[in-house]
Amino acid sequence: MSGTLPRVRAVGVVLALAALFVTACGREFDRVELTMAAGSDTGVYYKLSSVLADSWTRDPGIPRPRVVETAGSVDNLERLRTGQAQVGFSAADAAEDAQGAAQGGAGGHRLYALARMHDDYLQVGVRADLEVHTLRDLKGLRVSIGARDSGVKLIAERLLRSADMSPTEDLDVRYLDLNATADAMRNDQLDAFFWSGGVPTAGVTTLASTVRIRMLDLRDVLPNLRRLYPVYGSATVPASAYELPGGPVTTPITTLVVRNFLLVTDAMPADVAEALLRGLFHAQPALVEASPVARSIEVRSAIETTPLPLHPGAENYYRDAKV
Repeated sequence: MSGTLPRVRAVGVVLALAALFVTACGREFDRVELTMAAGSDTGVYYKLSSVLADSWTRDPGIPRPRVVETAGSVDNLERLRTGQAQVGFSAADAAEDAQGAAQGGAGGHRLYALARMHDDYLQVGVRADLEVHTLRDLKGLRVSIGARDSGVKLIAERLLRSADMSPTEDLDVRYLDLNATADAMRNDQLDAFFWSGGVPTAGVTTLASTVRIRMLDLRDVLPNLRRLYPVYGSATVPASAYELPGGPVTTPITTLVVRNFLLVTDAMPADVAEALLRGLFHAQPALVEASPVARSIEVRSAIETTPLPLHPGAENYYRDAKV
């Protein structure tokens, strides 16, 4: 018994020192204040941002970031560049444009990437009772191409123009976010919509449970778009992505795909950026639980953030991870 007591005390000392170390690490970042630009509250950006905000309070131990609903990528980038947000999601096309504007002399913070996240799929949904089967069949219809400061609008306008269509002349165009789009579809005030997001997107799933819709296949118009804008890829949305009450979906659709980045700016210290990135990968199980798109987030692909440079803190993390 007398030999056991010193060992118990020794274990207690080790545990106390470990607890002190964890507490000290937590205090290292206890003055970090972050706002996250997170997109629509029914979109994937917002879901992942909310999980990261919770997870970062444990690792690296910062006060919970403020998660702010926004219009989407373009809005997020403006908030980052002007210092209204310190962390935000953006699609690669909008980020490329914003970085080009900064290099062209526009003011504001320089953008840096922490990681490549999931990929977004362009989803063009139409009412199932309309004879609309191609992009050009949308002419004359009431179509939402996304909120004015969204990445959806950027993609929609590029795609339409690459197909020799004018968003304002060929469509009865509306500029609605996903929530307003769903309301307008339910109220028979809209015939079709553009949305770019992870698959499935909760807001589209909810809409499809109440309004008969189908998704357009875009394979006929993608080659010219990709020639003009190499930042885009093409991919297949599986038939099982959404349960559409308009009838069983028996074939997948081909559509546009664009990468998403988690971004910060040159105002963020390297040690904070590195710690946030480490916390992101520790939080992946929770991210996957929030959205299945997070299954694609992994260290080896996360480093692929061209055309945006990695933040120096992110470079430190990937170097240590031996990527």
